[in-house]
Amino acid sequence: MTDRLEIKAQITATETGEITGIAWPFGSADRVGDVIQKGAFDQPTALPMLFAHDQGQVIGVWDQIAESESGLTVKGRLLVEDVERAREVRAMIRAGAVSGLSIGFVTKAANRHAKGRTITALALHEISIVAVPAHPGAQITSVKSVTSEIPQMENEDDKTPANAPEIDLKAFEAVKARLDKLEAKGNRTGVHVTGAQSPVVGAEEVKAFAHFLRTGDRSEVKSLAYGAPSTGSILAPETVSASILEKVAEQSPMRNLASVISMGGPLLQLPRLVAEVNPQHVTETAARVESEPSFEQIDLKAHEMAVIVPVTRILLEDAQVDLSSYLADHIARRFGQLEAQWFVTGNGTTAAEGVMTSTEVPELETLGVGLVGLTPATLFDLFYGIKTTYANRGAWLMNRKTMMVVRTMVDATGQFLWQPGLAAGQPPTLLGRPVYEAPDMADPVAGATPIAFGDFATGYAIADRTGFEVLRDDYTGAANGIVKLHARRRVGGRVIMGEALTKLKLKAA
Repeated sequence: MTDRLEIKAQITATETGEITGIAWPFGSADRVGDVIQKGAFDQPTALPMLFAHDQGQVIGVWDQIAESESGLTVKGRLLVEDVERAREVRAMIRAGAVSGLSIGFVTKAANRHAKGRTITALALHEISIVAVPAHPGAQITSVKSVTSEIPQMENEDDKTPANAPEIDLKAFEAVKARLDKLEAKGNRTGVHVTGAQSPVVGAEEVKAFAHFLRTGDRSEVKSLAYGAPSTGSILAPETVSASILEKVAEQSPMRNLASVISMGGPLLQLPRLVAEVNPQHVTETAARVESEPSFEQIDLKAHEMAVIVPVTRILLEDAQVDLSSYLADHIARRFGQLEAQWFVTGNGTTAAEGVMTSTEVPELETLGVGLVGLTPATLFDLFYGIKTTYANRGAWLMNRKTMMVVRTMVDATGQFLWQPGLAAGQPPTLLGRPVYEAPDMADPVAGATPIAFGDFATGYAIADRTGFEVLRDDYTGAANGIVKLHARRRVGGRVIMGEALTKLKLKAA
C-alpha cells in the first residue's frame, strides 16, 4: 500500500484550445529515476485539466486518454470560452512560459531498485499543464485553436460555408456543467490532511471521517467503507491511510527496501524457484538433455497490530483540532515502531517473520570473538558472499552502535570504507552500497548478529492486508471524560529468497 499522491511532470507546448500530447513516455526514467511500465495506468475515460496541480484551477478537460507504444497519450480542450484562467494559460503557452505536462497519481504497486522505482500499477487522478516537468519526454505535441466566435445559422450569414460542421451545444453545456461542479468542489474548504491529497476526490471522505472521530455519528459516513460487522469499525479514507503509511515508512526502513504487495485475501501464496534449468555442452548431433525447473509454494499471511488512543471528549468536540492529522501522527509512530521490529526480529508465528530470525538467510560467523572479529576483511567477505546480481542491488542494515564502529574502518590504502551520502537526504554508503539504520538490529557484542546485507527487494516481501481501521469507544472511559479510539491494521512479511540476503554473526566467547 504505497498509496500517496505523486507528481510526475513534463510537456512542450504550441498554441491553445485542443491539446494533444504524451503525458508519460514509456521506456525511460524521470528525473528521480522512476519508470512507469506500459499497462500500469488504470486509463480513466476522462479527467480534469488543471494548472500546476491546483485543484482550484480547473481549466479544461481531458476526454481521450490511452496507452500507445510511445507512452500515455492524451487529448483535451482548454475551456477558453468560459474560464478566464484557461485564457491566461493559453497566453502563457503561446509565450512559451509553460511547456510541460504533469500527471498526479497514487502508486498501487512498485519495485524499488538502485536508481529509483519501477511502477507497475497506479491510479491516475489528474493531468496538469505545468512550467517545469519531471520527465523530459512528456510533452504537448500539438495545440489547435478553438473558435471563440458565437456559432451562426447558415442563412444568417452568407459568408458561412455550407458544409460548416454543426456544433452540439447541448453536449458542450453538459461538459461545462460537469467542469463547473469539479471546480466548485475543488474550491471548498476541506479538512487538512498531512500528506498528499487527491485533487479530485477524497475531501468528502476526510470530512466524514473527522466527523465520525469527533462525534461518533455515522450519519455522514456515506462514502467510507465499513469493516467487518463484528467489529463495528470503519476504514480511514485513502488520504488519511496514505499519510499514516508514509509516516510508518519513516520508522521502518525495511518498507523502503523490500517488495510491498497488497493482499486481496487472508493468505498470499507465492511460487519460489527451487531448481534452475541446467544447460550442458553438446556436440552437433548429440542428443539434448532435458532440464526442467522446479518450484515450491510459500505462504505469506498477515498479522494484526492494534493500539488504543485515549482522547478527551473536549478535545474531540473542539472543531479547531485537526483530528485526522493528530490521529495519523500518533498511530503512525507506534505502528511504525512495531512494524520495524517485526521485519527485523519477528517470530513468523504471531508476527511477521524477521530477516534476522529467518533460517533461510545464510549466516557468516567471524573468526574473532566479538568486536575483534568485526574487521574490514569480514565486511568484504559478507559483501562478496552473495551473488553479484544481489550485491549490486544490495543495502546494509545495522543499528547506530554498529554504525559507530563501522564508520571508523579503513582499507589497506587508508581510505574509509564508510562514505557520506552524495546529496542531502541520501543514505551513506559502505563498499559502495547504501547503509540504513534499523534500531531493532542487535548491538555489536559477542554472540550477536548485528549486520545484514543483500537485495531486500528480491529477498523479502511485505504484504499489506488491512490499512488503517478505527473503532470509537464512547463508554468505557466515559466516567473520566475519555473517548477511546481503537486502531488496527494487518500486515505480514517473510523472507522469500534467502540467497539474496546474508547476515554477520560475531563469534561468541
